[in-house]
Amino acid sequence: MTDIIIIGGGPAGLTAAVYAQRAGKSAMVLEKSGFGGQITYSHKIENFPSATSISGTELADKMVEQAINQGAQVELEEALEVTKNDDGTFTVITDFSKYDCKAVIIATGAKHRTLGVEGEENFIGSGISFCAVCDGAFYAGQEVAVIGGGNSALVEATLLAETCKKVTVIQNLPHLTGEKKVADALTARDNVEVIYSTVVERFEGEDELTAVILKSVDTGEETSINPSGVFVAIGLAPDNKAFENMTALDKTGYVIANETCTTDTEGVFVAGDCRTKQIRQITTATADGAVAALAACSYIDSKK
Repeated sequence: MTDIIIIGGGPAGLTAAVYAQRAGKSAMVLEKSGFGGQITYSHKIENFPSATSISGTELADKMVEQAINQGAQVELEEALEVTKNDDGTFTVITDFSKYDCKAVIIATGAKHRTLGVEGEENFIGSGISFCAVCDGAFYAGQEVAVIGGGNSALVEATLLAETCKKVTVIQNLPHLTGEKKVADALTARDNVEVIYSTVVERFEGEDELTAVILKSVDTGEETSINPSGVFVAIGLAPDNKAFENMTALDKTGYVIANETCTTDTEGVFVAGDCRTKQIRQITTATADGAVAALAACSYIDSKK
């Protein structure tokens, strides 16, 4: 039986594996698609301690290597269900097998919602980004576009307007839906333009993004803009549906937990972007991984 099963192989999950192994516990990481999570979409990361500049893929590879070197087991399997047994242990059922453990850490992350339009997948990480804090500095002095009109989009656009030559906000409604105070401050800036009642029809380019084709909701007329970069800010989607029977989720699907990374189910912990929190960055995910792992280790020791 494994001591701790970690569901999710992003920065939070991989950090949890390292801390669990170093605390003398056996850890298994289950990842359904690709180790590294959302960081693999970033072609350059410059805000992670010790790395002046590193690609998301390279950072993910280093994290996986570190976890394996510490003795963690990693499996490319999707966790479909978690059940708690009569003796207090857990069984994690995957698409290939099932595993027993003494504690569970949910670290499934949260995916940025995408537009689902033609060409989008081709430029994610290379012209299309989801995080101004992460990638905004790469477009200093250039023209960018922000897709969305809610609070997250307004915050992204405000941050970008500090350093970019021009920020064009594309909103599908005839008004912005974020807080009025934030919206008013943003639209008052000379370098910000808001295009209302408009959606993105497709992204164009070959080796790099060269044009964003827009379509008017009212008339169907197509126009194009040519920003250096596009920031899609239409919200996040946690991947916690499989665990709703095991721990409480908020109305948007995030596991309800604070900085202790404990849930309402004894023996189940949570780390990273999939929990309720304000800041979602690589550093906060790794911090959660450490906290959750040590909490899980203490829980296991308390049952001896």
